[in-house]
Order: sequence, then C-alpha cells, then structure tokens
Amino acid sequence: MNLKLETRVKMDFLSVKSGFDRHLFEQLNPPFPRVKLLRFDGSRTGDVVSLHLDFLFFKQKWTSLISEDRTDESEFFFVDQGKELPFFLKEWKHTHRVIQRDQQSLIVDDIQFKTPFIWMDYLLYPLMWMQFAARKPVYQRLFGKA
Repeated sequence: MNLKLETRVKMDFLSVKSGFDRHLFEQLNPPFPRVKLLRFDGSRTGDVVSLHLDFLFFKQKWTSLISEDRTDESEFFFVDQGKELPFFLKEWKHTHRVIQRDQQSLIVDDIQFKTPFIWMDYLLYPLMWMQFAARKPVYQRLFGKA
C-alpha cells in the first residue's frame, strides 16, 4: 500500500534539512499511540531510529534503519526502512523528501507499507493517513506556512 502526503513550507530546503533532527522527530509524534524514543542517530545512511509504542493494552518496539540518503542542488531525501516492526506491519519503507520550489520547499512523506493480510492494508490506510496528515501543521509551524 502506498501513501503520499505533501506539505509546502516557507524555508529553503537546506534550512528544512537542518531541522530534520531529534526535536522535529519528537514534535511529529502522534497523540496515540504514545511514543518513547529509544534511539535516534539521525537521517544519514546507517543511522538507526528505535521507538517504543504504547497502545495502552500492549506495547511494541519499532526500529528503522536509514538505508539511503542524498542531498543535491535542489533536494534532500532519506529512506527509513523498518527492521523490527509492530505485529500489524510486515514491511515499511518511508521516503522523506525535501524539494526546493522557488524560495520555498515541498516536504513529501512517501510511505510504502504492507500488513500480514491485504484486507488489513485497507483497514490501516485511513489510520496511517490521519497520523501523517497531522504532521502538516507541525511542519508549517516549524518551517513556516507557505
């Protein structure tokens, strides 16, 4: 299943890139499930991000490896690939892109995920969409509304 959301912000892409840090990651956490950051190395190839998710009745660990990153004259991107996922996810690949657009930037969350069952993909899709749509106002608050 593929989910893609775009957010336009005021800052240039290199300024936005410098803001992709632990502080931003913590700001992007949803209200539910509660997330405890166990490890945050950064967004460069080989870095690891590990979370503890608290769903009230059960807890899950989520660990992603940054499998790729690149910066060129008009774009910064990195890919986080799920290595240890909650039971309801079988695969996870999240490409984070920040693309220069004139004096502004476009932040793109491009997510590919699979659950153990295809019907579950469709069930999870609206929940994932809500979780990532909630990032838009955070991006705009931190990087300026375009």
